[in-house]
Amino acid sequence: QVQVVESGGVLVQPGGSQRLSCAASGSIFSINAMGWYRQAPGKERELVALIISGGRTNYADSVKGRFTISRDNAKNTVYLQMNSLKPEDTAVYYCHVRANSYRYWGQGTLVTVSS
Repeated sequence: QVQVVESGGVLVQPGGSQRLSCAASGSIFSINAMGWYRQAPGKERELVALIISGGRTNYADSVKGRFTISRDNAKNTVYLQMNSLKPEDTAVYYCHVRANSYRYWGQGTLVTVSS
């Protein structure tokens, strides 16, 4: 019914940049928030960045100043611009959509930061 699809996972060198995209489609309305979580091997899933309909954003301390979240409301799409990538950013990144009184998740996309 509701599809959440991410793209943009890559292998990138430290210091590089990459943009992730996530599009929500289907029977969806009144999106409260869209954002990104990530999970590294052996670690708990953690919030990376979140943006609500009013434009307020929330970032993990570890990515502040390096990552920027944005959205295209007309396309129900959220982006994560990642700059100055570090090896510790390596993780599976999951798109998160809060809508329809539910929390939807994408399948995840792998970002690997390594020389």
